[in-house]
Order: sequence, then C-alpha cells, then structure tokens
Amino acid sequence: MPGFLLHVGATVQCAHGGTATPSSPNPRVTVMGQPIVLQPAPYLVAGCPFNVSSAPSPCVTANWVTGSTRITSNGMPVLLLDSQAICAPNGTPLIIAATQTRVTGM
Repeated sequence: MPGFLLHVGATVQCAHGGTATPSSPNPRVTVMGQPIVLQPAPYLVAGCPFNVSSAPSPCVTANWVTGSTRITSNGMPVLLLDSQAICAPNGTPLIIAATQTRVTGM
C-alpha cells in the first residue's frame, strides 16, 4: 500500500505512549530537510509506563517488520506510514501518529 515516507521528525510512540526515535536515520535522503528512516534500523523507546502485575516491563526497542516494497535507499527499504513494528521485550506495536505529507512511496 502507498504511504508517506517516515522521517526523523515523525511522531512515533509505543502502544503505551512511550516516545520512539530512530537509532540511525539515513542522512543521504531528506524530506522537508529531515533524514528518512530505513527498515533495518531499530527504534529506541523512552518513557514507556507499561507494567505487568506491578512489575515494570517497558518497551525498550522496536524492530520494523514491514517497509517499502518498491523504494530503497542504500539498498534497504524505506519506512512508510503503514509500516509495522514490534516492540521488545513485550511484543506490542509502534504507532505512527504523524509524519510529513509531501512524499509518498510504495
């Protein structure tokens, strides 16, 4: 499915409200002056309040499962608005709340 390209300034959160940021953006391609993000780069999650039976079990990192099927940069798929990620250690998804709206990919 087509979707807007994810960039460093996109608002991404874990399912519990923690803030997710890319560990290594791709400075080779920019959108609206900000680097895009590639699928192999994990996201780091901060501020996740998730607890299991009163024991903290926050999201720490997230790995992307899907990315662009037609657009690559440096030989790796770029991330799109509809890309899916799974947080570790609890397996919940990342939620992409907002991103740029100028460049789309598939």
